[in-house]
Amino acid sequence: MLEFRCPSTAMPSPLSALSPLDGRYEPKVRALQDWFSEAALIRHRVQVEIAWLKALAAEPALHIGPFSAPTLAALDEAAAGFSIADAERVKAIEATTNHDVKAVEYWLRERFSANEEVTKNAEFIHFACTSEDINNLSHSLMISGARRQVLAPAIDGLEMRLTALAHAHAGVAMLARTHGQPATPTTLGKEMANVVHRLRRARDRVAAIELLGKINGATGNYNAHVCAYPDFDWTAFSRRFVTSLGLAWNPYTIQIEPHDSLAELFDATARLNTILVDLDRDIWGYISVGYFRQRVKAGEVGSSTMPHKVNPIDFENSEGNLGLANALLRHLSEKLPVSRWQRDLTDSTVLRNVGVAFGYALLGYDSCGRGLDKLEVNPARIGEDLEANWDVLAEAVQTVMRAYRIDGAYEKLKALTRGKGGIARADLHAFVAALDLPDGARQRLLALSPATYTGLAEKLAREI
Repeated sequence: MLEFRCPSTAMPSPLSALSPLDGRYEPKVRALQDWFSEAALIRHRVQVEIAWLKALAAEPALHIGPFSAPTLAALDEAAAGFSIADAERVKAIEATTNHDVKAVEYWLRERFSANEEVTKNAEFIHFACTSEDINNLSHSLMISGARRQVLAPAIDGLEMRLTALAHAHAGVAMLARTHGQPATPTTLGKEMANVVHRLRRARDRVAAIELLGKINGATGNYNAHVCAYPDFDWTAFSRRFVTSLGLAWNPYTIQIEPHDSLAELFDATARLNTILVDLDRDIWGYISVGYFRQRVKAGEVGSSTMPHKVNPIDFENSEGNLGLANALLRHLSEKLPVSRWQRDLTDSTVLRNVGVAFGYALLGYDSCGRGLDKLEVNPARIGEDLEANWDVLAEAVQTVMRAYRIDGAYEKLKALTRGKGGIARADLHAFVAALDLPDGARQRLLALSPATYTGLAEKLAREI
């Protein structure tokens, strides 16, 4: 039996990455590394810890500070300038503590060991906090930033491409297919406009979801806070702090923030992705029947054995990656709001995969956009289909007959057209000529063709 052995990889390489997001597709999702890598998570924890320390020091009733301007500047610089080397030092500390958040606290103590103001108040680093006070805020900030700076621009880019297609091809009549069968014509632009409208609504829903945060201690009751400062208004202080980070405050939690708002965001993103899967499949079909050609790139190969092929791989890649994204997003939305009693750890490892879910979504958006940029309309092929399906005008004829109260309009057109495999223009015109209609209505029907029977499609496409 032939046996293949896998040699160990001596040097790190994208070719040796376990995940395609960190290997084959890394350049396309690199922007998400700033938000969801291990270094990004540590950086956000540091930023939250520093913001909490500054807030405590700025509160006169707690008699901690205030910190001087140079110390505040140094704290801000540590937060803003947090580097990979800093993250590596935190990980080195974690190797001893075996606790990732405690390692951040110790790193801050070490980082400011020469600052007398901070060392004097070192016990107020991570004061009255459970790890999840820091983690929930960090994750919400990471997701909020990625949504705003990476995902939203990618979605907006797709919307712009689709809007341009809707306007450019607003008047290009096209045979519709319902149940896969020839149906009332539309325009190519109107079909794109349909997707634009859906995408905008979904995008607005994704953008509108408020991400929540909490900082209220081990079981959400400010127990330790009140023991240390019984007369201080901790709920008001907590609210001010959370909202100062740009998050919405959750006043009622267990040890963890329950992640309901994250679940809402993941569900909304999955719904948006599903709209794009629908688009991917439709465009794939239009390419298959020849309504679209794809611009070719010199040197590219479509098939390893069939030289003629230009496969719709961008839309296939988009559909596949969006499917992976949605599988993860739906697991995240179902799992994260569920925690045994006041806390279990199952959310911790799952949250580390949010970036993976968004990475596959971003790949899907990128592939869809690349595919849209390659499309060329084939008006001759579209026109052939229209000309071969005069029976789609049966709807128009029977509806005008109904308007003039001609009995059995639907049934007469059904007898003329259904199951006949298409009728000729002459047959339809002969039928119309024999109808008891006012001359104006008759002439209007005789002037109609599949290519002109598009209703308000062009107007709707131009208005999107």
